[in-house]
Amino acid sequence: NAQAYVPRKDMQAEVAADIRNIFNAPNRSKAEEFLREAITKYQKTASKLADWMENNIPEGLTIFSFPAAHQRLIRTTNGLERLNREIKRRTRVVSIFPNEGACLRLVSAILMETSDEWEVGRLYLNLEAR
Repeated sequence: NAQAYVPRKDMQAEVAADIRNIFNAPNRSKAEEFLREAITKYQKTASKLADWMENNIPEGLTIFSFPAAHQRLIRTTNGLERLNREIKRRTRVVSIFPNEGACLRLVSAILMETSDEWEVGRLYLNLEAR
């Protein structure tokens, strides 16, 4: 969402790198320090971006209250994107559903299968390794 507040296209990569730097910080205090630096850096050249950062990025810093091993898994949407690709792959085979209920049954079955796999087989977050 920050890209909507970047005034010049040539600044987009720099802004993305600064935001990435904030969230890849080793701890919350360092992330807050990087955030303050970024806000100061963009205050004059992109004031709307600096305001957006000041108001929105601190919400994302709650990720630092989780164990380091879990932070990337919680922060990214990789698992959700993979699930959406699997649903898309399986619904393409059918191509035309006779009604909405048929589509709902197929998607529900895919989600239940995935849920069972995560509960029994694959371990996404190891909560004992705190």
